[in-house]
This record gives sequence, structure tokens and C-alpha cells, in this order.
Amino acid sequence: MSRILHGLALLVLVVGFVMVAYPIFWILMSSLKKSEEISLNVWSLPTKLQWINYKAAWERGISQYFLNSLLVTAATIIGVILIGSAGAYGLSRYKASWIKYALLFVTGGMMLNPQVCLIPLYELLTRLNIRNTPYALILPYIAFRLPLSTLLIRSFFIGVPKEIEESATIDGCGSLQMFFKIFLPISRPILVTSAILTAYYAWNEFMFAVIFIDSSKYRTIPAGLMSFRDALQVDWGPLIAGMAISAVPIMIFFISVQKYFIQGMFAGSVKG
Repeated sequence: MSRILHGLALLVLVVGFVMVAYPIFWILMSSLKKSEEISLNVWSLPTKLQWINYKAAWERGISQYFLNSLLVTAATIIGVILIGSAGAYGLSRYKASWIKYALLFVTGGMMLNPQVCLIPLYELLTRLNIRNTPYALILPYIAFRLPLSTLLIRSFFIGVPKEIEESATIDGCGSLQMFFKIFLPISRPILVTSAILTAYYAWNEFMFAVIFIDSSKYRTIPAGLMSFRDALQVDWGPLIAGMAISAVPIMIFFISVQKYFIQGMFAGSVKG
């Protein structure tokens, strides 16, 4: 019986691996094919590796879109981590009658659909004169990622022993010192988890990037890839090469911090 269960578990893992790995393999192989090859036989391997697709994608604007995505994603992560961890610290360590209402307000933010806010956000960004600037993406991204990150970090902070806080108070630590010198260092796993979830959202977000940004100077990769097609044809080779380039940073980032991500997910799910 144990061998059967072991075999079934192995089969599930293999199927899961194939489902995840094959799309990545397809993108890499298609990015090295001519557009004609992709149109005629989408499943075939390239007859000759077309590395020129990557050069063409880079020269057609991916380099600028790549830098814009890095800027927007990094700023969003920093904003979410700083504001979310500060809010989580207040919600987890302070006792007041308004705390439960603040927590309810943060929880309600998770239920807010970005599409519902599209028109009001467009009007607001226009009135603030920041539409068609990086701030038009950074500020909404921070706002929509804060609720989840705040609740995740709060659940971790709740599990921090009171003795640590009391010892720090006896040693003369104030609230800010305790937050920066004690809570942030020991909460690295949950902070990395929040950073990964935020980076995945900000790097791949499409709707706001298309509607709030008009100039190619500030476009991020998801919106910038639309310039690789026109009304009559699509240059599939450079387009898929651009998709492959856009996937690399997130994959490297996740692989480099995956151990913290796993720790953070367990910590955020069992505490609180």
C-alpha cells in the first residue's frame, strides 16, 4: 500500500513538473524560431536558432521597458514593505478600541477589485497631474498590495513572544527602535514572502500599465510588448523573445529567495 501511495505521489509531482516546465520550454524554443515557423508549426523545434530575435526585441524597446519595470517593481516593493510592516506592527502590538475597526478596514481592502476602481483612479491621477508618469503605476500598485501584505506580516508579528518586547523595553527601546531593530530583522521570511507576491503582481500587471501610461518612455514590459504587433501582422519571434526576457528577473528573484518564501508562507498561515 505504501508503494502505491509513493508511486501516486511521484506521478502527481511529475505531472505537476511537466505542467509548469513545458510552457517555459515552449516559450524558450519559440523565441528562437522564425515567425513563419511559429505560424506554420507552433509545436516544432526551431530548425535554426534565431538568437537575433532577442537582439531585435532589445532594440525595439524592451531595454527601456525592462528598466521601467524594474523601477516600478522595486518602488512598489519598498513602499508595500515599509507601509505594510508599520501598519502590521500597530495592528498587532497596540491595544485600542479603534484597532479592530482598522483591521476590518484593511481586510475589506482585499475585497476591492482593481477593475471597479479604474475610472475613479483615472480621474484622480489626472487631477493630480501624475498620469503618464511612473507614479501612476507605483501608487495604485502599493495601494492594492498593502492589505494582503499587512495581514500576512501582522500574523507573523502576533507570534513574536511578549518577552522579547518586554526585554527591549527594559533596555530602553522605544517603539521605533523596537520596530526597526527587533521586529523587522526577525521577520525576514514573511517580508520576503510579501516582496515576492508584490513583485509578481507589479511586474506582470497589464491593465493599469496600458490605461494610465500613454508614452512609450514610461511603459513597462507587459504594455510595451503590445508595440510588437500591429493591425495586420504580429512579429512572433521578437515578441516571444521579449516575453522570455520579461520572465527571467522574476524567476531569478524567486529562486534566490525561495527558502525564505516557504518559511514565510508557513509562518503567515499558522500564526494569528
